[in-house]
Amino acid sequence: MSTPSPRDRDPDGRPRNARPRDAAGRPLPMGAEGVTPVDETADRTPEQACDEAGELLRSGRPFAAHEVLEVMWKRADDPGDQALWRGLAQLMVGLTHHQRGNDVGAVTLLERGAESLPEGTHGPGIDADAWAAWGMRAAALVRRGDPPPPPPLLGRAARP
Repeated sequence: MSTPSPRDRDPDGRPRNARPRDAAGRPLPMGAEGVTPVDETADRTPEQACDEAGELLRSGRPFAAHEVLEVMWKRADDPGDQALWRGLAQLMVGLTHHQRGNDVGAVTLLERGAESLPEGTHGPGIDADAWAAWGMRAAALVRRGDPPPPPPLLGRAARP
């Protein structure tokens, strides 16, 4: 009987993937040089999360932006906040699928993210209506075989 291989685990005992990843979040072989991972243990304010996710998105790393937004979603207590962060995270996953060439998955996640966003402006100047409209437009374009339009600004760049 073989012994199970040891896994990298966080302080709460949850498994983590220690493999390096490329800019699109795809796992690379052990020992390969990947991009700097997102610190999922960092305690971010909503403004800091939007700033970091916005920078990652503008630098072509929607998977990493998703990781930042997902942390906010999982930590949110308010159902409206959960819906906001979850919707934004799903939109980033949609972009990640498109970046990886999986347009069926991209359409699904872009639509799901857009549909789950609460109406109005929330938190640190996030125009959820603009993001929802963008997600539906992006899904329609990707479904046709066209690239998605540039997303709305997120973070520092979106605040006056």
